[in-house]
Amino acid sequence: MVCAGWIAPIGPVVLGEEEGRLTRLWLPGQIPSGLAFGESPALEAGLSALEGYFQGRPIPRSLPLRPSGTPFQRAVWSALEDIPWGETRIYGQLAAQLGRSGAARAVGQACHRNPLPIFIPCHRVVGANGRLTGFAGGLACKEALLRLEREQHL
Repeated sequence: MVCAGWIAPIGPVVLGEEEGRLTRLWLPGQIPSGLAFGESPALEAGLSALEGYFQGRPIPRSLPLRPSGTPFQRAVWSALEDIPWGETRIYGQLAAQLGRSGAARAVGQACHRNPLPIFIPCHRVVGANGRLTGFAGGLACKEALLRLEREQHL
């Protein structure tokens, strides 16, 4: 894996790429040591998309993403990509959308294991009561991302 970093408005982030596909985004507080940094067209496109995101532009669907996960996780991540900018869904809604009513916790676990947050917008999923719930980057980061999207609603 080759990585590239950027100081985003939420703090330092690192993007990982393998074989020309983006496979990982580490948010502030998650970045492991020992990463190999370099350059690639995929990393350049990913960093450009992140910069655009923080300027109010949606993540392009044409990015070369390759998240690794189970078929169920990939189905959840695909559903996350359909949540419009500035909107939220609850875990149960996503479970029902996937034909798995009652699997809200499993959807939550799939969101937690999302290797490409922001690119695959798991931050747009909230608890049944509308409250913010777990996010790999922390609740302050999740709140900042949602606020950014609300303020720059497309």
